[in-house]
Amino acid sequence: MRSSVEIHNIRTGLTHVVWQTEQLVEAPNFSRDGRSLLINGDGRLYRLPLDGSPPVPIDTGFANRCNNDHGLSLDGRWLAICDKTEFGKSAIYILPAEGGVPRLVTQRLPSYWHGWSPDGRQICYCGIRDDLFDIYTIPVDGGEEERLTFGEGRNDGPDWSVDGRIYFNSSRSGRMQIWCVRLENREVARITDSQWADWFPHPSPDGRHLLVLSYDADVLDHPRDQRVRLRLMDADGRNDRVLFELLGGQGTMNVPNWSPDGDEFAFVRYAPAG
Repeated sequence: MRSSVEIHNIRTGLTHVVWQTEQLVEAPNFSRDGRSLLINGDGRLYRLPLDGSPPVPIDTGFANRCNNDHGLSLDGRWLAICDKTEFGKSAIYILPAEGGVPRLVTQRLPSYWHGWSPDGRQICYCGIRDDLFDIYTIPVDGGEEERLTFGEGRNDGPDWSVDGRIYFNSSRSGRMQIWCVRLENREVARITDSQWADWFPHPSPDGRHLLVLSYDADVLDHPRDQRVRLRLMDADGRNDRVLFELLGGQGTMNVPNWSPDGDEFAFVRYAPAG
């Protein structure tokens, strides 16, 4: 099987398989009721029930070139997606969670969604502007984007914590590591100082834990089909431990993947292509 969608429980340490397929699928998000996952594949989005039923396509209107940057608002009403059908570059749209017509949020492109603010009024994302990868926020109703980083290496993979901080990965220290920024004063703090290349930090719903995907130190960018490890730590980076290793990377957990109760997270494990 090419893709294995799985759930890991941090309390029991057990992992179980939700669904396996010969197709390439990516980036599971939990629904707000905890009964299904959102995944993408072949440019489309699907709702994958946790009761063993097959995945169901989600109506995204004209958007049929969706990537793995998608996620539900905390109240479960809205879905953020990234699609390049209209402009040939990744743009961020909002649509009803049950499906519908996407509404453009970002005028400047390319933009890659990664997180919702706790109050649901803003989103955070990675934008490439003049060849610089930086972290931005923008109101979901539209408006001007606000820049939080300024080309200090590559800045990517932001996710919003319940306490208002935005975690992200940055190569500003040389190797990709995890940092966070406080919006009230723009103070940036380093979270990890590891032997690996750290990507895609996801704070747990209660803000206590941080989940990180780590490549070998010599791996650049975030390619697919690499030996990676998933690490769990306190929100400030202490008590860091490797949960397990797997074949993964791109598509494993690009976007928020915690269950609503914070006991579990979803991810995709891959088998080599072909």
